[in-house]
Amino acid sequence: MTASQKPNIGVYTNPKHELYVAEAEPTKLIPAHGEVIVHVRATGICGSDIHFQKHGQIGPTMIVRNEHILGHESAGVVIAVHPSVTSLKVGDKVAIEPGVPCYKCDACLHGHYNGCPDVQFKSTPPVPGLLRRYVNHAAEWCHKIGDMSFEKGALLEPLCVSLAGIENAGVKLGDPVVVLGAGPIGIVSALCARAAGAEPLVITDIAENRLAFAKAIVPSVRTVLVEGGQAPEVISQNIINATGGLKPRVALECTGVESSLSSAILSLQFRGVCFCIGVGASTQKIPFMILSVNEIDLKFQYRYANQWPKAIRLMNGGLVDGIEKLITHKFALEGSVKAFETTADPQSGSVKVMILDED
Repeated sequence: MTASQKPNIGVYTNPKHELYVAEAEPTKLIPAHGEVIVHVRATGICGSDIHFQKHGQIGPTMIVRNEHILGHESAGVVIAVHPSVTSLKVGDKVAIEPGVPCYKCDACLHGHYNGCPDVQFKSTPPVPGLLRRYVNHAAEWCHKIGDMSFEKGALLEPLCVSLAGIENAGVKLGDPVVVLGAGPIGIVSALCARAAGAEPLVITDIAENRLAFAKAIVPSVRTVLVEGGQAPEVISQNIINATGGLKPRVALECTGVESSLSSAILSLQFRGVCFCIGVGASTQKIPFMILSVNEIDLKFQYRYANQWPKAIRLMNGGLVDGIEKLITHKFALEGSVKAFETTADPQSGSVKVMILDED
């Protein structure tokens, strides 16, 4: 380690739901075969990070069992390169695609590497995450971002989630679309749906400030406030009213909440698509017969595959301008505990909290 390099530290949680900053690997900045070392300069906090810290798991298999480093929305600069790597050099700015698949299973061989059962996805237990100063990572999963800012580079990961949703839901020019949930993924999904030509475009949420924030980023979006205790039948009719009487062809469900999923299904036109991006409770009730008699496709998404080059082109081409407005709070790496507290506090007004580390 040179004199200019600081000690490597990372942001940890554990089965006791503690959150702390401590020394992290690698302590010696020597990349292995096929790897580079990245100085992580910007990392966004995702809802999954909060879930792992607060609840200790997501679903039945992703469980925090030991001391665990969080974070998977990151960009930085390459500071060391193994001689086997020819695609990157020291000084390259990169966004880190956090999953490294096996390259051998059926999912990988068919191009659906997000379904790889042996994927090493940084931040998903037991694989340590990216929220640390220095990280070693496979070079082919580090994407050059050129002159793009580190903060925008860190936003590429949630952008990829939304792009996968738009692609797999089949949003087309002129489609009436509703996005349910105006959190970061919901707002980015609305931004992408607008870029894809959705019209009219509606977004729902339980918080007026989130809806106002969504409208500031996507001015033409129509908003529906969901009030406490409202039945899905009422919410779905409010969605249809917001479109001017058109039933959406596509619903992008970004909350994972059972009542929101039901509202999405009830709002859709015959042969519509309800596409679930959000994660929620392991078991949920759905209006089965509405799905059946209306031939509605209920589809789901697990992470993403083959989206990063496209996301970089869209970012550089200006098709998702305004996405950087999602960043409402910034903290230094050493202040990560406060950053997480801010993200988890509904009164903070945070949308996307970014953790930064300077040279």
